[in-house]
Amino acid sequence: MAELTIHTHRHTLWHFIPGLALTALITGAALWGGNIPAVAGAGFSALTLAILLGMVLGNTVYPKIWQRCDGGVLFAKQHLLRLGIILYGFRLTFSQIADVGVSGIAIDMLTLASTFLLACFLGQKVFGLDKHTSWLIGAGSSICGAAAVLATEPVVKAESSKVTVAVATVVIYGTIAIFLYPAMYPLVAHWFSPETYGIYIGSTMHEVAQVVAAGHAISPDAENAAVIAKMLRVMMLAPFLLLLAARVKQLAPAGKDQNSKITIPWFAILFIVVAIFNSFHLLPNAVVELLVTLDTVLLAMAMAALGLTTHVSALKKAGAKPLLMALLLFVWLIVGGGMINLLVHSLMA
Repeated sequence: MAELTIHTHRHTLWHFIPGLALTALITGAALWGGNIPAVAGAGFSALTLAILLGMVLGNTVYPKIWQRCDGGVLFAKQHLLRLGIILYGFRLTFSQIADVGVSGIAIDMLTLASTFLLACFLGQKVFGLDKHTSWLIGAGSSICGAAAVLATEPVVKAESSKVTVAVATVVIYGTIAIFLYPAMYPLVAHWFSPETYGIYIGSTMHEVAQVVAAGHAISPDAENAAVIAKMLRVMMLAPFLLLLAARVKQLAPAGKDQNSKITIPWFAILFIVVAIFNSFHLLPNAVVELLVTLDTVLLAMAMAALGLTTHVSALKKAGAKPLLMALLLFVWLIVGGGMINLLVHSLMA
């Protein structure tokens, strides 16, 4: 199935409506499912459900109707995604940095950097994966799961199948972590307080929803610290994308775009701008909550579009290597991330 290039000035509004309506329908179902207590308690967010539902339809119904819907689906996957990442800034304030403290910042930075560098090494040197797959899985593991994968895709210009593989690793290992971290706590409670264990959770688990679920299973103090540490980690998405964009430019083939400037992911810059604006609390809480809800809808529509354009055959073609790579990163986050947490806390105590 060929992808159609979107040129909004060449098409009428009707060109986009069927595909946008389809992604909106999937998003509605995902939002409904994500509000079911049993589903939410298991750490499955609306984003996760949206891509799963999208993949089911993408491999059954969508091949029969893609010609009518592809314009809107691609619009959601590209443009609504960027807008969703920008609005993600309304979930954050810079006062959260002060709440976590210098030790939390250091832990997040060290965990992020070590995990992504390890992903680059494992992916390309050990498993022989292409750099796009390695970067996407690394971004999802080291920063904020599916949202980081989606934000990285337009910077590296990766294929849909590779994006979906990376998101799948977040779903698989993040779901395992929801049950593993609370089970581990009694075994390491003599090293961690509820607050410091919460920081450990927030600095090493994949998705925000998964962090909330794991922290909640331990204690309110652990949950609060976990969410704050996780939000701080999310803030690092923008500088990460800028550095990655520079690296993509550096690795460009000789003679290709040598005189062009680095492509700056402006949506990442605007993400930080929105977070700064939100830190001043200029908007009423009701407005901010509405914008956060809109952001969830936009990101879920992008995930639905991603699922619709991904075929199971492409996932099979990816093989076991991406999952094995992500498994090693998962082990590193648990063991290496734990050591980073203990070391930083001991040095800054």
